[in-house]
Amino acid sequence: MAELARRGPLEGVAPVAHANTTITVGPPMARAIVRGADRHAFGIHLPAVPCRAVSQGDRAALWLGPDEWLMLAPQLEEMAGTIIDVGHRQIALIVEGPRAATVLNGACPLDLHPSAFPVGMCTRTVFAKSEIVLWRTGEQRFHLEVARSFAGYVYGLLREIATDTP
Repeated sequence: MAELARRGPLEGVAPVAHANTTITVGPPMARAIVRGADRHAFGIHLPAVPCRAVSQGDRAALWLGPDEWLMLAPQLEEMAGTIIDVGHRQIALIVEGPRAATVLNGACPLDLHPSAFPVGMCTRTVFAKSEIVLWRTGEQRFHLEVARSFAGYVYGLLREIATDTP
């Protein structure tokens, strides 16, 4: 049997740079859903406040629900608790620039004004017909975790909205 080459769903896709918004594919990362973990099991303190993320260097922990966190890192080590590897399930898209929130609001129903969705906030939500995890990592920067099977759809829709947004 021939060996299958692993390819990302957006491999070779050029970043979108339109007006004041850029859309890029995030770097490869290990991803895991962790439940029942020690608050410091990941090498950083897990967020204790709902819908918040903490990051330290190249590691991040996003609070997704009671006793549930999404861990992102170049590599994940063993830790206590229930761990579900989701690294092959999803990829990251980065939307940034002065119009990033406006572009996202083209298909996301959340109020993304900084007073309602401040830096460090994260949540599960939808982008059109796709479930995503949305994390505001900067005043004008958002990190989206998207299922690989929806990556082309979300990326294409983001590109279309960015092109149509003045």
